[in-house]
Amino acid sequence: MEGRFIVMEGPDGSGKSTQIELLREYLTEQGYDSIITREPGGTVIGEAIRDVILDPEYKSMSDITEMLLYAASRAQLMSEVVGPALEEGKIVISDRFVDSSIVYQGIARGIGIDTVAKINEPGIGIYKPDCIFFIDISEEEGLRRKKEQKKLDRMEQESIDFHHMVSEGYRKVLSDRDEVVYIDGLDEVDNIQKKIRDSLKNRGLL
Repeated sequence: MEGRFIVMEGPDGSGKSTQIELLREYLTEQGYDSIITREPGGTVIGEAIRDVILDPEYKSMSDITEMLLYAASRAQLMSEVVGPALEEGKIVISDRFVDSSIVYQGIARGIGIDTVAKINEPGIGIYKPDCIFFIDISEEEGLRRKKEQKKLDRMEQESIDFHHMVSEGYRKVLSDRDEVVYIDGLDEVDNIQKKIRDSLKNRGLL
């Protein structure tokens, strides 16, 4: 079997982590060899970068520094984990990928879509997602969920206007792309998981 690269995207609080874990359990039950990873993070180096990016103490971090740190974490993840796993024929499920940087830094931070995409090209290499699930919710609902779960990190503490730009950015960047499946994040958890599984089967990825 060829490797499969599946990505979950969406605003903070959209429920990506829950759906990823449910999908992993299903794939294991069906006998598939799968791994889960996340951005930023997923490697020892990437997790150290994650701690820096999300630490609320680092509010003085420049937008360019933030963009480069995300790209560095992603490059390490692709080299150390995602690339090798795909070459071994495994299914990789990633919590976010490059579209998140294009949205958060390229659009919401105003750095520019083309700039962010170009910076990330060397680290990504030849690998592209076979399917991207975009779990869509409003910024207000996402932040409400996050506040109920834990203390907000540096990115989650951004203004509601910032999170609005993120939500709109996702809808812009991920619209009209064949590999993207739109998911209503307000639907029931089980219904969302069924749609994810059905979509993967219909696309011949399972």
